[in-house]
Amino acid sequence: MSTVLRRNAAFLVLVALAAVTAGIVWFVLPHDREVKSLGIFLFKLLPFVFTTEAIARLDVALFRRYHLVRVLVPVSFMVFFLYFVPKIFFYSDDFQNLYYHVLVLTPIVIVSLAMAYRLGGGTPGNVRRVAYAMLLIMVSGLEDLAFLTVNHHTDPQWDHIPATWDWASHMKVFLGHWPSRNEAYVFIAVHVVLVLFVLAAPTSWFERLNPWRRRTTGEAAREEPVRPAPAEV
Repeated sequence: MSTVLRRNAAFLVLVALAAVTAGIVWFVLPHDREVKSLGIFLFKLLPFVFTTEAIARLDVALFRRYHLVRVLVPVSFMVFFLYFVPKIFFYSDDFQNLYYHVLVLTPIVIVSLAMAYRLGGGTPGNVRRVAYAMLLIMVSGLEDLAFLTVNHHTDPQWDHIPATWDWASHMKVFLGHWPSRNEAYVFIAVHVVLVLFVLAAPTSWFERLNPWRRRTTGEAAREEPVRPAPAEV
């Protein structure tokens, strides 16, 4: 363990610096649209710089060994989807138009993360795993619950969890009626269980969804000597 810590010391220090500076930017500095000074502008770039440098120093072998991609990619998406998206909706003056654009943007974010992971060496099976897990998070109703809980509502209609979720049409199409609060909770819980199942299931299940690759690999095997399979990413 001490060897692992020494080998990843720079990574851990950079992660800590990124977290501290991000905390200062978010909780201490004012949330101004205007840039007040060059110093503040440069300081607000520090979390990005520290995070980038930490990722550049990430111990890929260690993360492969513990399959941490199954956690890190979905969690990164959840920060975007379950905190910032509800905040964006809360402060919107044109909710319907913004909602549609975010609805389209979110799958683009998912496939962008999946593409970056694949280009970085992720296996086809694990690309499917993380992408489908994030899609399940998107349609789970967690964002609806987050909208009600992470924002400070002053409208009496939204300062509590409504008894009927008469806006959750993606639940209605499954249930045949607007979900009650408890039905919405069950709907969310079922999706969370599915997400955990997808993230924990054997990788071979997802690799089997690529029959074309198996067929071409089999043809190549008859022509070329067998090589060791690459390590799972």
